[in-house]
Amino acid sequence: MPPIRIGLIGCGWMNSQHATHLITLPGEVELVGFVNPTLTKAADLAARCGVERPYITSDHHALFREVKPDAVIVSIPPYAHTDQVTAAAERGIHVFNEKPIALTVDKAWEMVEACEKAGVVSQVGFMMRFGAAIERLKALLVSGEAGRPGMVMARYFCNSLHSAWWRAKDKSGGQVFEQAIHLVDVMRHLLGEAETAYSLQRNLFHKDVPDYTVEDTSGSVFSFKGGPVGVLGASNAAVPGRWEYDLRFVARNLTAFVSDANHAEILHTAGPEVASETVTAERSLAAAEMDDFLAAIRAGRQARVPMREGALTLEVVAAAARSAQTGREVMIHPTQ
Repeated sequence: MPPIRIGLIGCGWMNSQHATHLITLPGEVELVGFVNPTLTKAADLAARCGVERPYITSDHHALFREVKPDAVIVSIPPYAHTDQVTAAAERGIHVFNEKPIALTVDKAWEMVEACEKAGVVSQVGFMMRFGAAIERLKALLVSGEAGRPGMVMARYFCNSLHSAWWRAKDKSGGQVFEQAIHLVDVMRHLLGEAETAYSLQRNLFHKDVPDYTVEDTSGSVFSFKGGPVGVLGASNAAVPGRWEYDLRFVARNLTAFVSDANHAEILHTAGPEVASETVTAERSLAAAEMDDFLAAIRAGRQARVPMREGALTLEVVAAAARSAQTGREVMIHPTQ
């Protein structure tokens, strides 16, 4: 089969990670275009990828028109989304879209509608679903062995000023919206659809940083259909230079201590004695999600985390943001 011709929209850190993996798949994929507002940044990524005579532009429409890639990988800040996804889908181009897929819920559902109407393969970059520990927990739920799910308690800690756009609430949506959304997505994956959100979000430690308007301390509680509860604590005032997350999962027949998406201790509690199971793997989550996207294109199937999943998780973090603004619990009503 001919290689899948891929265009990169956004040439920052995340797409450089994806590109680093893609160039290890010679004959399977071909990088054919680089889109970025700063053309020198696009040229630099193309050079690092060893692409000869790369097509470089700041206009994604030009990429679609002139190069006609089979697929695009969209890795841009939430506020920068215009019609990259919808225009690609309308041309029959498959789309991998990093999280969060948009800054607004309305924009997210426009993307879903375009992808589903066109029948293209879509994948959202919720890479934690591809970790060995999360896959094992999901399998235990699907088989019924885990029993009824009850709770996820999750933590996301870091301490960084990140990019200027990230520090601006009106461009990133905030830490929960843009960063800890990974853990909210895991909650949905394990507990089902969320019904309410209550969130406290504070800027306690960065008031002296110009244009820093996102939260650096937050606590959020989510209720899910049928009764399960999700609890999320996030901080951007923890240990400098370290990005840490973990979660605890409780179901009727097991309790899991997940140190990251690839590692967990699962305690099976249904029998007369507690049985311990260890899950450990060193797989690259970013590579795993990209490989699934490529396999879905070749097989003509949908990817494991289609655009609709991105919109549904965005509904939850958007509700948390509204709750933090109003000081009230917010009902979650998926748009579609």
